[in-house]
Amino acid sequence: MSPQITTAVTVLKTLTLLLGGLITYHSFTAYRRTASPALRALALGFGFVTVGALLAGIVDQLIPVDPSIALIVESIFTTAGFAIILYSLYVE
Repeated sequence: MSPQITTAVTVLKTLTLLLGGLITYHSFTAYRRTASPALRALALGFGFVTVGALLAGIVDQLIPVDPSIALIVESIFTTAGFAIILYSLYVE
């Protein structure tokens, strides 16, 4: 991978971590204020998506494995996170 692409991916993963962390934090804060199970699930779902992006970046940049492993890690966490977010829409 070229240095420009590596830099772009690192910057985008960092932004994803920051924005996802902020969304997770505010969702969790809203849950603590209201004790709503839906908001708890929402915070957990966004947390999964954010952690998945972080882990994929770590696997891609720091562990000498096939880059497709990073894609699989991110996809697993994204799928689980979106499933939890979907569940949060149905919780009362």
